[in-house]
Amino acid sequence: MLPENFRCYLIRKTGNDKIEAGIEQRPLRELAAGDVLIRVRYSSLNYKDALAATGHPGVARKFPHVPGIDAAGVVAESTSPLFKVGDEVIATGHERGVERYGGWGEYVRVPAEWLVKRPPGLSLEESMVLGTAGFTAAQCVDALQRHKITPDRGDVVVTGATGGVGSLAVMLLAKLGYNVVAVSGKSDRAGWLAERGAARVIGRADIADDPRKPMLGSKYAGAVDTVGGSTLVAVIKSLQQRGCVAACGLVGGAELPLTVYPFILRGVTLAGIDSAWCPEDSRAEIWQHLATDWKPERLTDIATFIDLNAAAEAVQRILKGEIVGRVVVRI
Repeated sequence: MLPENFRCYLIRKTGNDKIEAGIEQRPLRELAAGDVLIRVRYSSLNYKDALAATGHPGVARKFPHVPGIDAAGVVAESTSPLFKVGDEVIATGHERGVERYGGWGEYVRVPAEWLVKRPPGLSLEESMVLGTAGFTAAQCVDALQRHKITPDRGDVVVTGATGGVGSLAVMLLAKLGYNVVAVSGKSDRAGWLAERGAARVIGRADIADDPRKPMLGSKYAGAVDTVGGSTLVAVIKSLQQRGCVAACGLVGGAELPLTVYPFILRGVTLAGIDSAWCPEDSRAEIWQHLATDWKPERLTDIATFIDLNAAAEAVQRILKGEIVGRVVVRI
């Protein structure tokens, strides 16, 4: 029998627009419409979740609000022929944790088409070490492969390499035989990145843009950029002939001040990565890769596991740039 209430990490906005957060019991009937109810076992902490947890208006669009764009758990109730009670499922992206209650609660209700059955070879715990970050990194790898960036083409650079997406991109690319150049502002994490598979670790200054030059020296066959702004500009200018960069972040800025020269003289490709609304057939295919031939070794080594009551502290740490790797939230 289902409970009347469920435990969750709730964000409130008070009358003076102050944001308050804490663990509460809420009625199950508050969950949004959907044909599958999930008993959540694990969620994760993404930068987007931290923004939601602090009431950022571009992310948390309704109050009260439950963060958590990722969730992994067991089907508790279903009116869909695609899922039955007891199925283990993974939910990433879509509106969860943005316009509807997310995975930082014991239950979440979603449309069936937003779910993927847990593939054999990947536990629920491991699926949240990956989560949206791993799924995004895998989409970046997929984009490089579709543009014929193979390991024999040369170095592939990964920016923001100690973050969730960046560290998993390093691991995935290394697993597939690429020579990975990791970029990070955390010089003390060079050894950590080498253990994850980076062949070389460089600092942010080593990939800085020179705005006076329309193109830079031809260095990289491909790239995964999690930063955006001037870093992405420098990467585009540094790509080899027919190179490709998969772009998925904007922590370094949303502007892209550059010329068309890299595109029309070197034929480079800028591939945008959208994780939230990835088509369902592609989503299932990528999760299958993550559970089999792309699955990184020692995946849980990059994760810190916390309980829901430690979420507030973790939110502040990720906003300050103190988190390395992934944070998995046990529900």
